[in-house]
Amino acid sequence: MRLKSPFLSFILFLALLPTMGCLFRTRPVEDQYSKIPLKESTQQGLIDTINQQAEAIRTLKATVDIDSSAGGIKKGHVTDYKEIRGYVLAKKPDALHLIGLMPFVRTTAFDMVSDGQDFKLWIPPKNKFVTGENRAATPNPDQPMESIRPQNIYEALLIRRIDPNTEIAVLENGYETLHDGKGHRVLQEDYELTVIKKSGDGWVLERKIIFGRTDLKPHRQFIYSEDGTVATDAKYAEYKDYGGFSFPSRIEVFRPQEEYDITLNMLRVEINIPLKDEQFVLEQPAGAQVVHLERPQSSLVVPLGK
Repeated sequence: MRLKSPFLSFILFLALLPTMGCLFRTRPVEDQYSKIPLKESTQQGLIDTINQQAEAIRTLKATVDIDSSAGGIKKGHVTDYKEIRGYVLAKKPDALHLIGLMPFVRTTAFDMVSDGQDFKLWIPPKNKFVTGENRAATPNPDQPMESIRPQNIYEALLIRRIDPNTEIAVLENGYETLHDGKGHRVLQEDYELTVIKKSGDGWVLERKIIFGRTDLKPHRQFIYSEDGTVATDAKYAEYKDYGGFSFPSRIEVFRPQEEYDITLNMLRVEINIPLKDEQFVLEQPAGAQVVHLERPQSSLVVPLGK
């Protein structure tokens, strides 16, 4: 069978390409693969890692330095807040108490507690006492930090177990982009555990937990809202041993929709020490301006560390 003329012309063009150097150029590959030895695991092995840690840690008490920023594309700029000293108390199943101190003078900048459903926030510099449900939204592009909710920090701080009765976890072999000492991009394989949960008659994307292949520990966690949007992007770094528990010494919590970022740098961590219920109680101070998020408000200003 005789080749048709257009097809024959194409074959001749391909054959001549190596001699036509002016039409193309060869360039080096910028991305390189990591040569660091990587550890192996299985889907069930990673699930067990999450569940064993979640079940083992019942309480956490930490002294932290807090770095924070607010703003982004929506606001048009980013404001970084000074590092402030803070204290974190967490108790299963959902209780959190977070205190931040003003720089230098170390008076209280904010004090917030949550039982998982409702929260209270005391802001002495503004003489404001805020109460409401954790899910209550207070969108204000001029003050992104007003949207901070203790429950968002709790979910990032203590990764929840994967419940086989209501959740399904699927393993993906992915990779993360790192940089070497010269700033060159290095690709390193990772494990990505995507968790979907039962919702009504269907299933929804709930979380994605990314494990480093050098230590098989969670390095990042994406938590999604009901519509599949990333609600929280949490990063975990520099794992250390705290009383027999391997726990990250730096946790960054980024909320892209509200455009705020909080990093907890662990100075001291105590795990499974007794914590009393009264340590998660915050009383309304006398004379404070009370803000109920269930009611319309003109403006709620909660600038962390300012």
